[in-house]
Amino acid sequence: MGSPAGLGREKGLLLTVLVSTMVLTPALAIHVYTDREVHGTVDSKVTLSCSFWSKEWISDDISITWHFQPESMRESVSIFHYAKGQPYIDNVGTFKDRIEWIGDPHWKDASIVIHDLEFSDNGTFTCDVKNPPDIVGKSSQVTLYVFENVPTRYGVVLGAVIGGVLLVTLVVLVIAYLIRYCWLRRQATLQRRLSAMEKGKLRLGKDSSKRGRQPPVLYAMLDHSRLTKLASDKKSKGGLGDSRKDKK
Repeated sequence: MGSPAGLGREKGLLLTVLVSTMVLTPALAIHVYTDREVHGTVDSKVTLSCSFWSKEWISDDISITWHFQPESMRESVSIFHYAKGQPYIDNVGTFKDRIEWIGDPHWKDASIVIHDLEFSDNGTFTCDVKNPPDIVGKSSQVTLYVFENVPTRYGVVLGAVIGGVLLVTLVVLVIAYLIRYCWLRRQATLQRRLSAMEKGKLRLGKDSSKRGRQPPVLYAMLDHSRLTKLASDKKSKGGLGDSRKDKK
């Protein structure tokens, strides 16, 4: 085991190294973002999108540079530069009169457009942004592939398949919902009809019960009229007998 003095020296040395690393190695302030790859066809145009983020306000000294490295070469060349609010386009190289500046630094946009694509445009494009005092950062690269016809990508095919499956599923669900709705509506209609039929039967039963009670009433009325007639007949006979007695 080392002595306490040796351990103290080692801790002091480690702390010095850490502090020196933090002071001498500035944090990345500029973050640049591009697509991973883009596709284009011959004689068409393609947009090379580039956006960035900086912790500082966008200054008038901001600079944007695009570099191009052909797929058959190891070295890259500058094809576009933006500084002091003005774009400077390569007017002598392979992209002469074919680059268009569409970015806006105040919106953190550093995009360009390449017109009249050629097969020689295949390669890697690098977007680099400096925003003083933020001058340290990592650039971003996008690879351009120029084809006679843009090939169908696997992701596009997969997306189309998934979209078709979702569409079919949606149609099946809608049909199932309509069938269930029609069935429930039919059941409700049948239930209403059954309820109406039951109410009709109850009414018929009440009417028949009323009709069954009417004959005794009629018979009572007939018996009462007969009794009244017999009483009147007796009275008339009794009157005749008295009159005969009087005559005698």
